[in-house]
Amino acid sequence: MSSLYFTKEIPFQDVVIYATILAKDGSRMSKSKGNGVNPMDLIAKYGADAMRYNMLTLITNNQDVKFDANIDRKTKELIDSPRTEQARGFVTKIWNASRFVLMNMDGYTPGPAKAATPEDAWMLSRLAKMVAASTERLEAYELGDYARDLQSFFWGEVCDWYIELCKGRLLDGEGAERLQVQRNLVYVLDASLRMLHPVMPFVTESVWDAMPASELDANGQGGYDEHAGRFLMMAAWPEPDAFAPFVNDEAESTFDIARRLVADVRSARARYKLSPKTELAVVVSAGADAVAKLTSQAEFVKSVGRVSELAVAEGAEKPAASVTLVEPDFEAFVVMGDLVDFAAEGKKLEKDLAKAEKELAGVERTLANEGFLAKATPEVIASKRDRAAELTATVERLRAQLADLA
Repeated sequence: MSSLYFTKEIPFQDVVIYATILAKDGSRMSKSKGNGVNPMDLIAKYGADAMRYNMLTLITNNQDVKFDANIDRKTKELIDSPRTEQARGFVTKIWNASRFVLMNMDGYTPGPAKAATPEDAWMLSRLAKMVAASTERLEAYELGDYARDLQSFFWGEVCDWYIELCKGRLLDGEGAERLQVQRNLVYVLDASLRMLHPVMPFVTESVWDAMPASELDANGQGGYDEHAGRFLMMAAWPEPDAFAPFVNDEAESTFDIARRLVADVRSARARYKLSPKTELAVVVSAGADAVAKLTSQAEFVKSVGRVSELAVAEGAEKPAASVTLVEPDFEAFVVMGDLVDFAAEGKKLEKDLAKAEKELAGVERTLANEGFLAKATPEVIASKRDRAAELTATVERLRAQLADLA
């Protein structure tokens, strides 16, 4: 009304109404109940970026949301908020990843990003798709999905995989090879900061201030002009069309299957408490397409996954003293040999399985009791059901591990 009265103009066309924020127990926050959360307390404890990010990730369609803050009953002060703590961890991840890249920029000169290696092609293709997805999410006001997808991309793909894979080329490489790695990292970080800025304005602006410039390539695809002296909040949003030439479904598929195999081998080491440096032999049974892709990525799998021998074939048989890891398009058999006492491991798993099955049976009996369902609060019932789901997953996992040892 003020805008119409003073300027004769409609101030905005679209209005987004955020879901109602409820207390942890599902009740409405109120001063009289003392269950409200002061945003300034959250900012003081976790930072504005973390609070902002957590609030966005809570959005799920039109449902009301429960805020997980624990409040001191006597003082009515904030004790903690686990989800906001996790959000602060993401802020720290952005800072540390950016700091590593910026600390290794000696000799850098702006230039175009290029897919010099399979991991480069995979990363640039994933970046192009994330730019398109983020743009679509924001235009549709799907703010929760936008924030969650960006965290999955930046933490799970940029940090955990791409930056890690670039470290060797960045620290040990020389000349044109090292320069290209620098340019690719700056390019990916540059675009990621632009996408993250609406949800993480302060940490991204701080990193941006120290960023070297990225550069448009000869064709003008997927790059930016110099940004020295400009604020990130004033910088251009990444346009999907500019990144589209980097989309490479084949490169993504080929690298992704190798990445999953490496992750499976690492998972097997962790499961049986082996040193991450322990090299293991791996046999893979897959269809013709997967065999071709894994064969082309054999050196990558052996180097990154610390695999001493890799055999990939259609219909490959499971070796003795090995564990099975199943993916949609292949089966991997990780040879443990004498590194694992299968008999002792089997007894331990049987003991854990019996314990989980016993607890699951008890929880299911409780949930089947009509008297309990009639008297218990919705929160207690929901907690029991969540526990039943957790135990069911645990039982299935333990049975699968026992089957591996058979």
